[in-house]
Amino acid sequence: MANSTNEKTVRSWLTIFFGTLLALFLLGASTGFYLYQQVLGNNLNLNNDTLLTIPKNCSLKELSEILEEQKIVKSGNSFLLTTQYIISYNLKSGKYKIPKTTKNNRQLIRILQGHQLEIKLTFHNFRVKEQLAAYVGSKIAADSAEIIDLLKDTNYLKQFGYTPETVMAVFIPDTYYLYWNCTVIEFWKRMLKENAKFWNNERKEKANLLGLSQTEIYILASIVESETKYKPERPRIAGVYLNRLKTKGWKLEADPTVIFGIGDFSITRVLNRHLEFKSPYNTYLNPGLPPGPIYMSSINSIDAVLNYEKHDYMFFCAKPDKEGEVNTHAFAKTHKTHLRNAKIYWRWLRSQ
Repeated sequence: MANSTNEKTVRSWLTIFFGTLLALFLLGASTGFYLYQQVLGNNLNLNNDTLLTIPKNCSLKELSEILEEQKIVKSGNSFLLTTQYIISYNLKSGKYKIPKTTKNNRQLIRILQGHQLEIKLTFHNFRVKEQLAAYVGSKIAADSAEIIDLLKDTNYLKQFGYTPETVMAVFIPDTYYLYWNCTVIEFWKRMLKENAKFWNNERKEKANLLGLSQTEIYILASIVESETKYKPERPRIAGVYLNRLKTKGWKLEADPTVIFGIGDFSITRVLNRHLEFKSPYNTYLNPGLPPGPIYMSSINSIDAVLNYEKHDYMFFCAKPDKEGEVNTHAFAKTHKTHLRNAKIYWRWLRSQ
């Protein structure tokens, strides 16, 4: 009787044991399947490659909501579960490209753990710091207000040999690639690095032979840039201004500096009343170069100054336009010849 009772007890315990084991197995299997679905299940359904911007100080919860709002993932909670409990994920702000072939959370996380996309910055035609700051601020995470504050910070710029007036000479027009989340300081240091790379030994030596600093070369190049878009003529115009700078008692008398000082860039013809406008940039009133660049000088104009044409011209004025020809200038060695050239141009202008 006792043996029969013991056998029943053993069978009961075995039933409970194997039942529990089966239950645990089924629970583990269902949990495993659930987790498998969360990590490797199809949570994305993209028709095209998609760009994702992760803002600064973005939490995983906020990211999951962004992903769901932009329809990059079907379930934000599924992505959140994967990142929080299954895969170690360090969240980094930036821009990322999500290929349309991405299917599950694990693949998506790998993309977001990789290199973010680089942002293309191309600038070449800005007159003032505010234009540059607005453009750069629209491309990277740093705010345009932060950028302009740095470009106007006298004490900070002084460390690098610049002032708020000369700071535009740092920027060499070209195309650059940066990460979207770069800070304003990182952007500034990158531009300094590119500037140093541009001013190689050959260019430095040519600047020294002219007796001008790199910043002064840039300032003069910005005037040449403003005078003509016809590149073959730039070395000759640079030669005129260098002749004036070297001649005692001769002012630069560059019309674009007058316009910059006034701040009205809609002016197309500089009149006598404009020449009387008091400004440190008015080179009809002040000797030497203006305090800073009046335009973002191109590499072509900088090299035009460094490789200026040696001649005896002291004057130039616009030539009458001819159909099919590029607008150019008439150059003169004497004031008398210059007045004759100017008279021809003004007569043509009135006829138009």
